[in-house]
Amino acid sequence: MSEQTQKDVVLYDGQCNFCRSQINILRRLDGQHRLEFVSLHDPKVATSYPNLTMEQLMEQMWIATPSGVQHGGAYAVRYLSRQLPILWLIAPLMHIPFSMPIWCFLYRQVAKHRYKIAGRDCDEGGTCSLHR
Repeated sequence: MSEQTQKDVVLYDGQCNFCRSQINILRRLDGQHRLEFVSLHDPKVATSYPNLTMEQLMEQMWIATPSGVQHGGAYAVRYLSRQLPILWLIAPLMHIPFSMPIWCFLYRQVAKHRYKIAGRDCDEGGTCSLHR
């Protein structure tokens, strides 16, 4: 993570197979390289984003903009739907008035079950046991 980055930073669970597959899709969709992807397990995250707790980071994906605004979960997806041209197709759905509670609920359900969906890939250091 560079201090002078002018990119939106996507903070995601780098040990989650489901999350990593979604990040790989975002990398392909990010043709203009507007996004920087950082695993929440990177030690620099704690110092770069001290206002986000480990619990918050583990609950949902976060987008940190160069201006310092942070979007989490379904709000992060909605933000991305405005940033990446290919996602403009879903932007109208994400912006239906009064629909955010539904999107937030759906996002929380997927996030809560992400390890059951695709598993987890911890490093050899046994860090997964720390998160149980």
